[in-house]
Amino acid sequence: MRILGVSAYYHDSAAALVADGDLVAAAQEERFSRRKHDSRFPRHAIGYCLKAGGVRLQELDSIVFYDKPLLKFERLLETYLGYAPRGLASFIAAMPVWLGEKLNLKSLLKRELASLAGADARTLPPILFTEHHQAHAASAFFPSPFARAGVLCLDGVGEWATTSVWLGEANRLTSQWEIDFPHSLGMLYSAFTYYTGFKVNSGEYKVMGLAPYGEPRYVQLILDELIDLKPDGTFRLDMEFFNYATGLTMTNDRFDRLFGGPPRAPESKLTQREMDLAASVQKVTEEVMLRLARTVNRELGVEYLCMAGGVALNCVANGRILREGPFRDIWIQPAAGDAGGAVGAALAAWHQYHDRPRAAREGDAMHGAYLGPSFDAPEIEAALHAAGACYERLDESALPTRVAELLAAGNVVGWFQGRMEFGPRALGARSIIGDPRSPRMQSVMNLKIKYRESFRPFAPAVLAERVSEWFELDRPSPYMMLVAAVRPELRIAMTPEQESLFGIERLNVPRSKIPAVTHVDYSARIQTVHAGTNPRFHALLEKFAALTGCPVLVNTSFNVRGEPIVCTPADAYRCFMRTEMDYLVIEDFILAKSAQPKLERDDSWQKEFELD
Repeated sequence: MRILGVSAYYHDSAAALVADGDLVAAAQEERFSRRKHDSRFPRHAIGYCLKAGGVRLQELDSIVFYDKPLLKFERLLETYLGYAPRGLASFIAAMPVWLGEKLNLKSLLKRELASLAGADARTLPPILFTEHHQAHAASAFFPSPFARAGVLCLDGVGEWATTSVWLGEANRLTSQWEIDFPHSLGMLYSAFTYYTGFKVNSGEYKVMGLAPYGEPRYVQLILDELIDLKPDGTFRLDMEFFNYATGLTMTNDRFDRLFGGPPRAPESKLTQREMDLAASVQKVTEEVMLRLARTVNRELGVEYLCMAGGVALNCVANGRILREGPFRDIWIQPAAGDAGGAVGAALAAWHQYHDRPRAAREGDAMHGAYLGPSFDAPEIEAALHAAGACYERLDESALPTRVAELLAAGNVVGWFQGRMEFGPRALGARSIIGDPRSPRMQSVMNLKIKYRESFRPFAPAVLAERVSEWFELDRPSPYMMLVAAVRPELRIAMTPEQESLFGIERLNVPRSKIPAVTHVDYSARIQTVHAGTNPRFHALLEKFAALTGCPVLVNTSFNVRGEPIVCTPADAYRCFMRTEMDYLVIEDFILAKSAQPKLERDDSWQKEFELD
């Protein structure tokens, strides 16, 4: 039985194919369209999944959409009625889209699918719909390694739910309770994303990265004025301070007065106020998530926790739940946002609609999140020839040693191997990598390669079997979903002069023996690399460790700011040539920047991508 899951029309459209319960393929539309967070019908992602599964659209048993649009429309109408006459402009702007398309989503999907298949819509398999948080919960529990677990889903909003709790047992998910719109932890965090001058639905991770530079001086103000937080983690927001329910912005004038001024203009200079606001909302978010997690444990009597929804991408909070919560272990869906809803929708249909059992397994069922397309040698060579590239081809056995030597010499390398990752993190398939021991590496990568803000941290990729030697973590973290501290013996103590620095002044103070991946609070967002899921990346780390004594590499996504992670060899070469990367490795092919044909300097390409 083959089931296609689809998420679309809100943000991060994606498709996923499940065959007899096994996740065969999954990809986001943005990787093919080159439009970040693409929300359109995932034509290319579906085409890829069908090709990977060797199946035609008409041969599928069912297609499952991750949302129920009629319930969402009900929430939209009730919200506008509840706040009338406020929000009239927003209501008028939203109605044509809903009345023209979204209310007739099933018909729209049939037309798009029929066009993709080149067939009559009547020949297509049936289209099913899950609820939004049901898809999140299914994406979290069914691929997890746990037979029984609590499931906590947190995001901006689905149809009505913004926070939901589920009990997962065997092949069943049972809803326990939920918090409904407009009371939303995701919306609270996004309000501060907007207020600190970043883009909602893509800049939240910047707020998390900015938080350690600030002091949480606004925590009590947030708790006193914005959110009524109960001991069990449930909460209500005071909507007098927010505009997102009916307006076109996240916050309003009353919010501005509370925090002493208007929102920061995008791309303007960051001040200590933004850093302190980021630190404050991050601390509040962690406290809410910790309380909710403890309530799940107490009410359901579970030893394990699974998480999904956009808020579950807050890896700092996840790390605290693991360390301070009552669970033996936690597991977070690597594509925790809306893209992962495609996986959840397909798995929900397999296990709940068709009542199929979960297979016994060791570890999770996400295949390391390496679920996207790969490219063979003839395809790569054709792309390089078309670009006029100069390259060398190495034996597979010689490649890790050569690249390890280049990294140890201070070079920055674009690393393109195997199947593309599914989800927002680069995990060693479409990565830019470097030497974490270099005190210059963070600034070089941020400013000369990624073209992004200098404060943003990079993640360490570390051999799974050696993670506890370098970080305060005693278990796998294959998906970069956990933050943990660098071990104390590797830290560099700050001088009294350095201790007196504030905010962004702390950026260039080395904090450990691996400064390029150590944040200002000694933390790191860790990826453990496993021989079973990514043998080539694991082999590279082994060679680098043998050469340097360090089993860690800087790992950041292979893209520039505003660009989706690269998908094809052509994407990779184009990005390589537009940045100051030193080498590019695509499977067995290695390219030196110095050997490439000289291009006239032209930065107009940066206008292709809207800044995130």
